Amino acid sequence: MIVYRATKKLFQKDVDTGFIDQIIHEKFREKLRRSTSEKEVESWWNSLHFMSSILNDDQIPEDTGIAIECQIPQTAKRIDFIVTGHDKENKPNVVIIELKQWKSAQLTEKDGIVITALGKGLHETSHPSYQAYSYAELLQDFSETVREENIKLSPCAYLHNYEEDNTIRNPFYAEYIEKAPVFLKRDADKLRSFIKKFVHTGDAGDTLFRINQGKIKPSKQLAESLAALMEGKKEFILIDDQKLVYETALLQTQKAQSEGKKCIIVEGGPGTGKSVVAINLLVEITKRSLLTQYVTKNAAPRAVYESKLTNSLKKSRFNALFQGSGKFIDTEKNQFDTLLVDEAHRLNLKSGMFQNLGENQVKEIIEAAKCSVFFIDEDQKVTFKDIGTKDEIIAQAKLAGAEITEMQLSSQFRCNGSDGYLSFLDNLLQIKNTANETLANLNYEFKVFENPALLRDAIYEKNEEKNSARMVAGYCWDWRSKSLPNNMDIEFPEFGFSHKWNLASDSMLWILKPNSVKEIGCIHTCQGLELDYIGVILGEDLIVRNGEVKVNPAKRSKMDSSIKGYQKLLKEDQNLAQEKIRAIIKNTYRTLMTRGMKGCYVYSVDPETNAWLLAASNI
Repeated sequence: MIVYRATKKLFQKDVDTGFIDQIIHEKFREKLRRSTSEKEVESWWNSLHFMSSILNDDQIPEDTGIAIECQIPQTAKRIDFIVTGHDKENKPNVVIIELKQWKSAQLTEKDGIVITALGKGLHETSHPSYQAYSYAELLQDFSETVREENIKLSPCAYLHNYEEDNTIRNPFYAEYIEKAPVFLKRDADKLRSFIKKFVHTGDAGDTLFRINQGKIKPSKQLAESLAALMEGKKEFILIDDQKLVYETALLQTQKAQSEGKKCIIVEGGPGTGKSVVAINLLVEITKRSLLTQYVTKNAAPRAVYESKLTNSLKKSRFNALFQGSGKFIDTEKNQFDTLLVDEAHRLNLKSGMFQNLGENQVKEIIEAAKCSVFFIDEDQKVTFKDIGTKDEIIAQAKLAGAEITEMQLSSQFRCNGSDGYLSFLDNLLQIKNTANETLANLNYEFKVFENPALLRDAIYEKNEEKNSARMVAGYCWDWRSKSLPNNMDIEFPEFGFSHKWNLASDSMLWILKPNSVKEIGCIHTCQGLELDYIGVILGEDLIVRNGEVKVNPAKRSKMDSSIKGYQKLLKEDQNLAQEKIRAIIKNTYRTLMTRGMKGCYVYSVDPETNAWLLAASNI
C-alpha cells in the first residue's frame, strides 16, 4: 500500500504549492482510513521540502518515480521516501530513503540502537541506517516481484537537521551504515549523487507499481535460513501430542488453500509445549512458501523466541515474522495463509496504545488468515482486558464460516512435577480443590523463604549454572526507576534487599540477559516464557487469613493496568467484579509460579501468609 505516488515533476509541483503536507495527509486518510498526529504532518512539511531540493537536478529525470509512505509487506512499517528508475544498464532500481528530523543522538550498547528525542523525552530507537537496511531486507524477503525481476534495492538515511558528531556515524554502527549510508545536514550533494548512481532514466513509478501489485511470498533464501536455525536445537524438538498438533495444523493449512477457512484451537497448560509447536509451524509453513506469522499480545515471547531461534540478542532479519495481536485491524481478508497465535488467552477486544482501534482481535485474526491456530490456556488470563476464551474463538470462527478443530496438549511440563505440581498450586491458591495437597513424591523443588534476601541469594546461585534463574513479583510496587533511573522499585531495607523492575534496562529480553538476574520481572515480561528456577515475591494483593486465600486489588500498584476497569465494574455488578478480580490475581501468581522447570522459590511480604505457605510446603 502506497499513500502517495507521483513522478518527480508532479511531486515538486505539489511541494511548490505549499500544501504538500495537506496533500499527503488527505491521501493518508483516504488510504488508511484514519488520521495521524500533527507531529507527523509537520515532519512531511519539513522533510519533503528538503527532498524536493535534493531532486532539483537536471540529471535526475522528470519522470523519475516518487513514492511517500509505502507500507511494507508483513508489517505496519512504512518507508518514508522512495525514488525509482533505471540505471545506465536499464535495470530497475529502487532507492529507499529513511527521513529523520533529528538534531542529536546518543550511543547505546545495543546492536543497531541509539537514543534520541522522540515525543516527550529521550527514547531508545533503531539507528536510521538499520531502519533503511531492514526495510530493504523485508522487501527482498517478501516481494516476489523484487526477486523475480531482479530489482535492485538501495537503502539510505537522510538526517537533514543533523550536524556531524561522533555518534550517528560511530564505528559501532558500521555494519548497518555500510549497507545503508547515512547522509547528514551538509551531505545534500552526496545524497544527490547516491540517487543518480541508481537512477539514470525515469520509470514514471512503474517499478514500484509492479512491486505493490505483486504477490507477497516469503523468499526461498529466507525459508532456508530460518529452517537452518532450527537444526540441532533440542528445545524445539516435538514430542508426543505436540507432533500430532503440528501435523494437524500443517494439514489444515494446506486444505485451507482450496477448501475455505480453518480454525484450530489448541488448549494446554504451562509446560505443554504450545510455543514449541508454534515456532516449529512458523518455520515449516514459511519453508513451504506460504505466508505466516507468530502472533502474541505480549512483546516478551516474540522477542525471546526470535532471539532463541537465531541464537542472538541482536536484531534479526526474521522480526517481521513475529507480530503483535493488534496488527490486523486493516489487513485484507485471507492475506495470510496461517496465523499462529500463542498466548491467545491474552487477546483483547480493542487494539492500539489507547485501546481505541479495531473491533475484536480474535475476529480480525480469523478474517486475516485462511487458517488460524490459537494456543490457549484460560487459567492464564491475567487482566480485565483479556477476552481470549475458547467460547469467543469458536463464536468468531463460526461467524467467519471457518471449520473448527479442537485439540489438547497434555502436560510434558517444563516443571519436573508435571500435572501434580499444577494441581498442588491450584489447591494451594484455592483456585480449585484437587487431590494434590502436598508436594510428596513430586520431583520438583518448591521452597518458601523467611526473607527476600535469602530467596535472592538462592536464585543468584542457581543462575550461575546456565543463566536460567530469575526473580519475579506481583505488580504491587510502583515503577519509580522508569523516570528516575537511580531509584529502586522493590525495597526491603531491613533485609538489605533493593532492586529495580526489569523494564528499567533490558526490556522484553530481560529473561535472557545475564545481568538481568539482578532485576525483578513481572507477569508482562515472563508470561509464555520459561526458566529452570523462578523466585516469586508475593505482594499484599494476595494474602492468607485463617487459612483462606484472599485478594486485595487496592494493593496493586496504580501503574499496573491489568485491573483497569475494576472500579467501574464494581459499581455495575459487585459479584462479577469480585469474581473476576479473584481470578486475575490468583491466575497471576499461578502463572508466575509455573515459570520454573525445576524449581519455584517463594517469599510473601505478609508474615501470616508466608508462615502459611511455609507450613503448606512442608506437609
